[in-house]
Amino acid sequence: MADILVGLFLLAGSAFVLVAAIGVVRLPDLLTRMHASTKAGTLGALLVLVGLAIHQGTGAIVSKAVATALFLLLTAPIAAHMIGRAHARVMQKLSRDNNRT
Repeated sequence: MADILVGLFLLAGSAFVLVAAIGVVRLPDLLTRMHASTKAGTLGALLVLVGLAIHQGTGAIVSKAVATALFLLLTAPIAAHMIGRAHARVMQKLSRDNNRT
């Protein structure tokens, strides 16, 4: 039963990571690409980590998986926010420069 559960978590995580990769390639602009990579990529990585933690089951592996999950949950939104903010500032500067001419 545990192997089936691990397999489901790994397949679901892999599917979300695949969707994130397709989104990064196919979506039209930076903000939608960033959204796809942070949301689906983070969820996929978390599902893979849950599958790993269930499969291994040792305290060392579970604690590393939890630490990695927390790191992902803390850094992905901040990185996406900073990328979006930089993009907004560059676009604002470009529009100001275009209006001067």
